[in-house]
Amino acid sequence: MTNPHPIDAERYPLLAAIDAPADLRRLQASELRAVADELRAYLIECVGHSGGHFGAGLGVVELTTALHYLYDTPHDRIVWDVGHQAYPHKILTGRRDGIRSVKQAGGIAPFPKREESEYDTFGVGHSSTSISAALGMAVANKLIESARAGNERKVVAVIGDGAMTAGMAYEALNHAGGMDPEPDILVILNDNRMSISENVGGLTRMLGRATASPALNAIREGGKKILGDKRSSGPARFVRRWEEHWKGMFVPSTLFEEMGFHYTGPIDGHDMDALVASLRTLKGLKGPQLLHVITTKGKGYERAEGDQIGYHAVSPFDPELGVVKKPGAVKKPTYTDVFGDWLCDMAAADDKLMGITPAMREGSGLVRFSKEYPERYFDVAIAEQHAVTLAAGMACEGAKPVVAIYSTFLQRGYDQLVHDVAIQNLDVLFAIDRGGVVGPDGATHAGNLDLSYLRCVPNMVVMAPADEDECRRMLSTGFRFQGPAAVRYPRGTGPGVAIGPTLDTLPVGKAQLRRRGGRVALLAFGAIVPAAEEVGAELGLTVVNMRFVKPLDRALVLELAGSHEGLVTLEDNVVAGGAGSGVAELLAAEGIAMPILHLGLPDAFQHHASREQLLAEAGLDAAGIRKSVLARWPALATQPPAVAAR
Repeated sequence: MTNPHPIDAERYPLLAAIDAPADLRRLQASELRAVADELRAYLIECVGHSGGHFGAGLGVVELTTALHYLYDTPHDRIVWDVGHQAYPHKILTGRRDGIRSVKQAGGIAPFPKREESEYDTFGVGHSSTSISAALGMAVANKLIESARAGNERKVVAVIGDGAMTAGMAYEALNHAGGMDPEPDILVILNDNRMSISENVGGLTRMLGRATASPALNAIREGGKKILGDKRSSGPARFVRRWEEHWKGMFVPSTLFEEMGFHYTGPIDGHDMDALVASLRTLKGLKGPQLLHVITTKGKGYERAEGDQIGYHAVSPFDPELGVVKKPGAVKKPTYTDVFGDWLCDMAAADDKLMGITPAMREGSGLVRFSKEYPERYFDVAIAEQHAVTLAAGMACEGAKPVVAIYSTFLQRGYDQLVHDVAIQNLDVLFAIDRGGVVGPDGATHAGNLDLSYLRCVPNMVVMAPADEDECRRMLSTGFRFQGPAAVRYPRGTGPGVAIGPTLDTLPVGKAQLRRRGGRVALLAFGAIVPAAEEVGAELGLTVVNMRFVKPLDRALVLELAGSHEGLVTLEDNVVAGGAGSGVAELLAAEGIAMPILHLGLPDAFQHHASREQLLAEAGLDAAGIRKSVLARWPALATQPPAVAAR
């Protein structure tokens, strides 16, 4: 790991002595409160220096400390959901001095990552996977290690930050609660009432009615000893039914109890004594257990508590001043901004437009729309599958739904895109943000597969803009198109092209000839077009902004194939099955054999780094493109550039 930064032992005396959880476990329980205070202060200092996910980690400082104190990690397994909350875990598990390098090339990963540490038991980044993974570990451990006396392994899943709104969590709960024999697993519901935005939906309201009932838990435990297990019949069954009915009137335990989990809580997730006592008790219990803890996102940093959305993830900031916007700075519009403005403008022009997001209002640019058109705004929580099929249902009744979603999260709704939208040829527009190289969040958030998984779906129109104005026009094109369409655009800003105010469309399937050159033609898709233009101007090559991945501009591709000795396809997507593959398939179908070079993202998962670093690593910056083209056609290096013509 790069950028080690030794901790200040005078300022953090207890934390400085904790190089691994084993060091933490040597302390007295009475010292844990002080450890948590140091951990929280250190987290604020480090994230202020480096930036990163912030609020969720502050909220689980006490829980993280208690877990590593009571459980024999890494032998015992702790599985973190999503990973937003895992910075304190990383600090306590040997990565304390490197935490300032989080998200940087060669630095600490932003989410738990198995190859980074044996304490990261499961790699995460997308939500709601923890219970399934932990259940798999518990089952495997019981079967594989059943003959190893005295080597029993405990398994804990920590789920929160909105992840309990996703269906996968309930699939896992349903499976675990119905297994025989019962698996020994503890699920900790870290209830901070937040995702990135506020949590939404009926489940959130149910959990919000929670009231602590230690007396009830005592009654339940005593009743189990007297009445036997849940499979008993007769009077015991009647008494347990009465107790569950009574308990359901006071706490939101009925759902979890009916699914086969013993529910405990809710308890204050910042009360170290209560946490340690509860976890110590639950550690000794058999079968599926669920502990409900109430925490505050951003706990201990007043600004983060007061602005839990704004401090979910931050750029470097001064902890004394908080996040401060630079005065007088002119903000260049991002592609997300372009989408957000277009959505409101199109909504004003067409009252059939509906906006849908799976818990990504801020990230996907729907804040303004949610305020101006609240009756047409639908945040479905972390439920990508539902978001897509909800849109399909709307389209069946004549609405014009727009699903705003990150490329990496659309993967979770792929079956619905195929089965519920494309097969029925329904009129749904997918506004796909963070396409291609994303950067600091690493492989779990990369959008490097979408052109491949979209291009193969019948009935889909797939577009990739080269600049901001083109993005707006493509969104209008997809919205007006009768059938499923996708506009896939990158994270961040574009080349700075002025954005027109109109809602003009583009002719479907028509590319744009940017430069007429000689010998070799560069066929560029989306964000790679500016770099392709730079190389084309230097080497005298033809450059095409392809615009449409599907359908391709068949006439132009065939014309260029007949007038050039070679073609180069360029895309910020994996080469396998991507846009370039579509060009090769077209030529093969026409019986045309010619040299063709495919440039794209590697057949590997790239690690976290800046977007610019990852593009350079993949050879998709101007220097990399030039190098690859000259390696294939060396004579171009000595050929005078052809005169450009459009």
